[in-house]
Amino acid sequence: MAHTILAELVGNVLSVAVTEGTPVVAGDIIVILESMKMEIPVLTEYDGVVRDLTVREGDVVQEGDVLAVVDPVMA
Repeated sequence: MAHTILAELVGNVLSVAVTEGTPVVAGDIIVILESMKMEIPVLTEYDGVVRDLTVREGDVVQEGDVLAVVDPVMA
């Protein structure tokens, strides 16, 4: 089952650390958001591969917006 990574706050996408197809492990940075002049890294809680990346640098996101979808690694 795929895991969805959501924005936890309103902000600007300062940078995107992955691309579609990038393998990730729990704790890896997916994107860095900027809000009120603070940089907030958004981490994945899952091991897997980034299937969908729904934001680009410079995008504005709202709380609850989907940032990425991670497919679990199948053993």
